[in-house]
Amino acid sequence: MGLSAEPAKFEFDVCVVGGCGHVGLPLAIVMAHRELRVAIDDIDTNAVEMVRAGRMPFMEEKAEPMLAEVINKNLIVDNDPTLISRSRVVVVVIGTPVDEHLNPTFHIIHRFFVSMLPHLVDGQTLILRSTLYPGTTEKVDALLRASGRRVHVAFCPERIAQGHAMRELVELPQIVAGCDDEATAVATELFSRIAPSIIPMQPVEAELTKIFANVWRYIQFATANQFFMIATDFGLDFYKIYDGLTRDYPRMAGLPKSGFAAGPCLFKDTMQLAAATESRFMLGHAAMLVNEGLPNFIVQHMKLRHALGDLTVGILGMAFKGDIDDTRESLSYKLRKILEYEAAEVLCTDPYVCDPRFVTLDEAIERSDVLVLGAPHSDYRSLVIPDDKPVIDVWNFFGKGAQLT
Repeated sequence: MGLSAEPAKFEFDVCVVGGCGHVGLPLAIVMAHRELRVAIDDIDTNAVEMVRAGRMPFMEEKAEPMLAEVINKNLIVDNDPTLISRSRVVVVVIGTPVDEHLNPTFHIIHRFFVSMLPHLVDGQTLILRSTLYPGTTEKVDALLRASGRRVHVAFCPERIAQGHAMRELVELPQIVAGCDDEATAVATELFSRIAPSIIPMQPVEAELTKIFANVWRYIQFATANQFFMIATDFGLDFYKIYDGLTRDYPRMAGLPKSGFAAGPCLFKDTMQLAAATESRFMLGHAAMLVNEGLPNFIVQHMKLRHALGDLTVGILGMAFKGDIDDTRESLSYKLRKILEYEAAEVLCTDPYVCDPRFVTLDEAIERSDVLVLGAPHSDYRSLVIPDDKPVIDVWNFFGKGAQLT
């Protein structure tokens, strides 16, 4: 059963543009499971072929069995922009990129939607899904209206944590922000099929809600990392202090552990907010300096304890967080770059990331004089590492403190 609005006019209820990625594919699978007719249009032909075969192009818990149930039934995937014209709702998962100076580049978004114009049809609803610089939704709406297209525009930000999308898409409320009443009504009807509740907002409110959420997480991590650095400079184990701060003390329950704050969203969105406030967002700049400075801080303290120039250092985990295969903006790579300058040799390993330059886990442990935990993959829980081999663990994943003091 499709969407109620103009059911006979369109072949598909939804087309997800760029839908073979981390944001679009879980959404398409969940919607197809809710009996919506879903199409994916994606220019990544390798990912298209994988999805057609019922295989996920990236790690996402419980996604592949669900994909296998709907592919070529309620869900089709192709590199074919005509799918856009044949769909009642078009969901776009391309966010605002930033340039080398970390400023938003709206002209890329502008060019993208100009290229999409020939495929848009009057009466459609266009839903923007990825993080957007404040005001972008209304700019896209104005662009489409100026072109003469009667397409309704909404912003409905994704709110999932990577790796948990299949569960969170159906458990978390969905924000809906339409530029007109029709956009709001159609987006509300669509997401009511999967989300437990709908939160209506204005477009700029919704854009800031999404950015604020990512920035808040980034600042929380920066707070923990700054505390970690201060404790380490005092020659203390941060995690003994952390335990005293948080154990049976609800006021401190929100303090995360220290660790690499990375990935494609948190840093970028913090800098987007700084740009949106004309660089008056000093808290965001400070958070960036703390989080991005953590790899160098670790290496400098390693140098105080070890003659790195004579040693081989192994990095365990190159993904940007535990139990995923995504390396985008991973600070493990920044750590590797610094260590390549300071150490005799650097070895990298990751159970989920395929890279011919990496070594096996066994080789990394055997050949390294010092190990650094880059990503806290659960696979590492059962590791047997010799007691005389130092393991730098800023996450306290192994429960033995950071071993930097």
